[in-house]
Amino acid sequence: MSGELLLRHYGLTGTIRVLSSEVECTAEVTLLSGDRLILKTSARPEGRDSFRFQVAALAGLEGTSGFAAPHLVRTGAGTLMFEEEEICGYLQTRLSGVPLHQVNATPEVRYQVGQALGRLSLALEPLTLPAMHRPVLWHVGCWPRLMGLEEHLQSESVAASVRLAMGNYVELIKPQLREVAWQVTHNDPSPFNTLLAGQGIAFIDFGDGCWGPRIQDLVVAASHLVTDPSLALGGSENLIAGYASVTPLSTLESKLLVGLMKARQSALILINYWRAELFPAEAAYIKKNVARAERGLSILSALSVGEADMAVSRAGP
Repeated sequence: MSGELLLRHYGLTGTIRVLSSEVECTAEVTLLSGDRLILKTSARPEGRDSFRFQVAALAGLEGTSGFAAPHLVRTGAGTLMFEEEEICGYLQTRLSGVPLHQVNATPEVRYQVGQALGRLSLALEPLTLPAMHRPVLWHVGCWPRLMGLEEHLQSESVAASVRLAMGNYVELIKPQLREVAWQVTHNDPSPFNTLLAGQGIAFIDFGDGCWGPRIQDLVVAASHLVTDPSLALGGSENLIAGYASVTPLSTLESKLLVGLMKARQSALILINYWRAELFPAEAAYIKKNVARAERGLSILSALSVGEADMAVSRAGP
């Protein structure tokens, strides 16, 4: 079917290989010229809104600098995506590069990633996109309800840390989020979606993108880099400094950062243990970030409020 859609809407043919994906169908297309593209399709009703957001985001980033993102390939009719009665999809370039999780992320590399992420935030800030307010499981507004998934956790010590982090988020952090800047965000700049490419740092997979707190992209990226217990913020300091050198944090954003990082790590743990039970055949892919989140949460949970504030302050540019 992917081959038929590719020919019908783009006039292209090539070798097609299906890639791992949780929701939409993602396929790598290798053209006769050797060029590689990514074809994303979905037969789910919610897929249309998600794709409308994704293609508008990619189109809105065209011509920006300081980071790389996939380029859209327009259909033969000149549209950003195709929509048939039962299926929709879009075609984009496939960026060459090494995912951040596969490299030795030195302090310099982390700083550069933070700078690129700050530039991405600046590029997304003026955009008003279709379906940017659609329901997204990973949105901060969903986090208070995620503790209903606690039964799927396998470790009581992890569950205790998750309860504490989520309780702090609900009681102290969430009420203050209305006071920070909101905009369109990528919402998942994880080490799997961040590439070290020939053209610099690249970000892929905007499928979880939505309208959220501006700081959310920093929260997500930094929460994945908390790995070293000898450092107050576990090694995320350099990424935070790089981001803040481009997009300075407000006083409130700095104050909320660590608590948001712990809540995001907790959300990742809860959602992925639950989804792994729903889709056991894809469990390894779904849980690819869980061990990192559990380790990161244990490191950040050791900080007092004062220590967290001091660590963020020291991580400034």
